[in-house]
Amino acid sequence: MGTNYGDWLKEQREVAGLTQQQLAEAAVMTRTHIAHIEAGRRVPSREDARRLDNVLNTGNVLSRFLPQGEAAVADYFEAARLLEQQAVMIREFALSFVPGILQTERYARAVLSTSLPPVSEEECDRLVVTRLERAKVLDDPVTPVVWALLDEAVLRRAVGGPEIMAEQVAHLVGLVESGRVRVHVLPFDLGCHPLMDGMVTFMEFEDQPPVAYSEGMRMGMLHDSPSVVRELQGRYDFALSDGLPLKESLALLRALAKDYGHHD
Repeated sequence: MGTNYGDWLKEQREVAGLTQQQLAEAAVMTRTHIAHIEAGRRVPSREDARRLDNVLNTGNVLSRFLPQGEAAVADYFEAARLLEQQAVMIREFALSFVPGILQTERYARAVLSTSLPPVSEEECDRLVVTRLERAKVLDDPVTPVVWALLDEAVLRRAVGGPEIMAEQVAHLVGLVESGRVRVHVLPFDLGCHPLMDGMVTFMEFEDQPPVAYSEGMRMGMLHDSPSVVRELQGRYDFALSDGLPLKESLALLRALAKDYGHHD
């Protein structure tokens, strides 16, 4: 794992005027364990992180951003993945596939197993696990707020076959019906729209400026320039204004789930 977590822990310990031994005693841990965490060689348990937060008066920061070990993602996506875990609002536009945090296990496996060059079954398993771990941001019933704007092609292309698509679309229906996620569909009959270049994700935070992440074939870019983020946000807003309203989008999702479910 990276040392960002450990570096921050060390900084907070030093601000508090504590040695590793003093912090270890106050948090009921060993000095060696503290040293390993600060060096990036160990990940604390959730209980350890909670005690460290209490001793250092850091709220729930060490608990909330507890590293999850090595994640299997493309190098160009790693920075965006970390920000995704911190966002208070996520707005997605998808042109080809259901956004990662909204994918079911079988849909994710169908997407990831078609990569070229092919990946081993073991590697595919690692990639699927990472994608499902990302989806855990939805476990919190409130944060982050998630909107998904989907090109109709995302729903019409039967990734993995009708059975997998029926399950995936039904999952989207459930998220919308629960109020956890808003989904809007850009219908085919709209024609061209300003987001046809590729997918884009916008992330907003409590304590830092918003960022955008765009991705194409084997490349991705994180945008933090305010002017670029505004431009991409303008495209998103323009396209969203032409999308189907929430109720109509939900009706389409229900109809497609039913159609896929009845497919032989």
